[in-house]
Amino acid sequence: MLKGLGALGDMAGMMKKAQEMQGKMAQMQEDMANIMVEGESGAGLVKAGCTAKGELKSLDIDPSIFNGDDKEVVEDLILAAIKDAQTKATERAQEEMAKLTEGMGLPADMKLPF
Repeated sequence: MLKGLGALGDMAGMMKKAQEMQGKMAQMQEDMANIMVEGESGAGLVKAGCTAKGELKSLDIDPSIFNGDDKEVVEDLILAAIKDAQTKATERAQEEMAKLTEGMGLPADMKLPF
């Protein structure tokens, strides 16, 4: 039918795959906003919840740690819980991205933008 278009046929296939990937990336972006992870510090006295995109959504502080003399300790525990949640969010996002790239036949360590 269209003999001699060899590379063009490959290009059309590549464009189709690129469009599929773009759609899956958009869906993943949306999903990441709904996946929640929880970080904690102080053996669970402070808990921070954030999305897989790293957006802080909740903070739970056990009332037993409120003592005027321990202000700096409480602040450190809060920061540690937030950092833990953000680390877990990054790890979860990488896991989800690996699933996407693997499903498309791309290398597992390929870094794609979020």
